[in-house]
Amino acid sequence: MNRDLVDRTVVITGGNAGLGYFTAEQLARRGARIIIAGRNEAKADAAIASLRREVPNIEAPSFVLLDLADLSSVARASTELSRLPAIDVLVANGGITSGTADSATADGFESMFGTNHLGHFALVAGLLPTLLATPASRIVHLGSISHRFYALDLDQRDTPERFRSFRSYSRSKLAVMTFAFELDRRLRAAGHDTRSIVAHPGFAVDELTPERPGVTPDVSTAAIVRTVFGSFAQGKDAGALPIVMAATDDYLRGGEYVGPAGWQQLKGRPRVVPAKAWSRDPAVAARLWALSEELTGASIRL
Repeated sequence: MNRDLVDRTVVITGGNAGLGYFTAEQLARRGARIIIAGRNEAKADAAIASLRREVPNIEAPSFVLLDLADLSSVARASTELSRLPAIDVLVANGGITSGTADSATADGFESMFGTNHLGHFALVAGLLPTLLATPASRIVHLGSISHRFYALDLDQRDTPERFRSFRSYSRSKLAVMTFAFELDRRLRAAGHDTRSIVAHPGFAVDELTPERPGVTPDVSTAAIVRTVFGSFAQGKDAGALPIVMAATDDYLRGGEYVGPAGWQQLKGRPRVVPAKAWSRDPAVAARLWALSEELTGASIRL
């Protein structure tokens, strides 16, 4: 077994389920010290119990309370995690995939933009001093193929009548990616060796995911349904592979977008794949960065 990550500390937001859990399991198999940052301690305990069952000789995983939809919780988690002697990898995985016209974060932001982007922006800001002090550290941001579908209009505020859940989700993920690519550009310009990389899981579904009692949902799927899904989708375990690659691959220099190599990036082995050009627009990135600092009160100076 490859144990190349012994003595490396990896913080995974939302590491108690889905892609975050399987990322934790795969990195733990390589010796990494796993810290699950999430909002539900009971679910994190179940994930830690599963990691102990699945990974022989695992270094004891731990838990830090973090609610990305509450900036006060993000600040407390940042303070706690900043006490670590090093953070080798921050996997910014946690988030939500749907919302309603009236759903909002604790601070009043639209729920998906506020959780997926602003929560992680504030967390990165809080942890950046520790990351910069850790040689060759990495920040892995969870992107999505949905970033292709809608431009990031920072002037638009959807009314309840115009709200569309998928559009808001897509734009939140585009914001994540735009920030991630701009962060890497600024890190390089400032001479830091911390890398910012985006990874996406393709189309990863529970129906094709290995069972982990207490962690994965109880999904009973007919063989024919699994066969159909298998033609264009993959399990959460396979969806975690691009995230693991982004967290560990020595050939990645920062600023890459890693995803499945198959048709339309829906499934397959991980590789560096193209992102839509608007995710790397420096003018939009500068506006997003400034807006994110204004909304969160968190400042990132490099």
